[in-house]
Amino acid sequence: MEEVAQVRRRVLEVPGLGHGGQPIPLAVTLGGWLVTGGLSGRDPATGGLPPALEDEVAQLFRNILAVLSAAGAGPEAVAKITVLIRDRSYRDVVNEEWVQLFPDPADRPVRQTFVQDLPGELRVQADVLAILENRESA
Repeated sequence: MEEVAQVRRRVLEVPGLGHGGQPIPLAVTLGGWLVTGGLSGRDPATGGLPPALEDEVAQLFRNILAVLSAAGAGPEAVAKITVLIRDRSYRDVVNEEWVQLFPDPADRPVRQTFVQDLPGELRVQADVLAILENRESA
C-alpha cells in the first residue's frame, strides 16, 4: 500500500494584523498554497484606519505584502486577489495601487472586485490566494 504524505496547515501571524481577537487565523499555508482571510487597510502600528481612502487602500496593499513576506513569498506568488469595496467609486483608487504592485499587464494575477457592506469603518478589504513554489507547508 502506498504511503500518503501528510499535508500540514501552518497558521501565519503578522504583528499588528489580525481579526481583533477572533479565533480566525489571518492566513494559512497548506500544501504549497497561501490563503488569507479578510485583510484590511488598518495600520498595524496603531490598529486604526487612515482617514483618507487612498491611504487606506495603500495600507491594504502594504498589509498584503507583509502577509506574503511572512509566508516567504512576494507579489509574484499571487494567483488571485478578491477585493471588497464599500462603494463602486473606490475602484479607481484600488486600480492605482494594483498597477503599482503589478506593473506588468502580462504578469498580473486575476482579481475580482465586489461592492459590499463592510464591517465598521472599513472601506476596503481583500483576501489573497498565492502559490508558494518549492516550499514546504509545514
